[in-house]
Amino acid sequence: MIAALTNNENIFLLPAVKFIFLFANMLNIAVMLNEKKERIIMGIDPGTAVMGYGVILEKGNKTELISLGVVKMTHLDDPFLKLQRIFEKTVVLIDQYKPDVLAIEAPFYGKNIQVLLKLGRAQGIAIAAALSRNISVTEYSPRKIKQSITGNGNATKEQVAAMLQRLLNFKETPEFLDATDGLAVAVCHSFQKITSGGKSKTYSGWESFVSDNKTKVKGLAVKAKK
Repeated sequence: MIAALTNNENIFLLPAVKFIFLFANMLNIAVMLNEKKERIIMGIDPGTAVMGYGVILEKGNKTELISLGVVKMTHLDDPFLKLQRIFEKTVVLIDQYKPDVLAIEAPFYGKNIQVLLKLGRAQGIAIAAALSRNISVTEYSPRKIKQSITGNGNATKEQVAAMLQRLLNFKETPEFLDATDGLAVAVCHSFQKITSGGKSKTYSGWESFVSDNKTKVKGLAVKAKK
């Protein structure tokens, strides 16, 4: 009789133990998901005269503006000093805002070859700065960014800026539209968790970027720290 009771107790206890174990796992998963709900995204619109940037905070399905602005290189004539400034300022911005990811605009391949080369170097240096701080990088085509923000891949800078003001609820119009262009890249990246498609490329380290962009880094002296 005692043995029978013990067996019956085991029959009822086993499902209860399994339920408690399953519930505990679900709680752990919920905590992990909550920890990952917030992330900071930095977007950069590379340029050799003006580099635009924007930083947003993503909270679940909500997005908040943290900062936007530009880095000017117009006072520099030496192209390599411009690259040095891009690298240093990008590192400063990363150390200040501590983004979880950097999203950057890819050069537009319809431009003049010399302009394309300069933009490619500027983009490569900004990417190198992010990778030197172990920040993952994703690049998006200009058309993909405009499509994500306005629904029109051929939208003007002004149209992109106006839509961003509505989305992020800010009224200030920046002096340079490069700032809202940089912000658009960050918002575009945030939208990718909901929608997919379009051209984008992610780099998790300096080696992966170099192997895929040999022409961009050719002749550059700045390298990511190991």
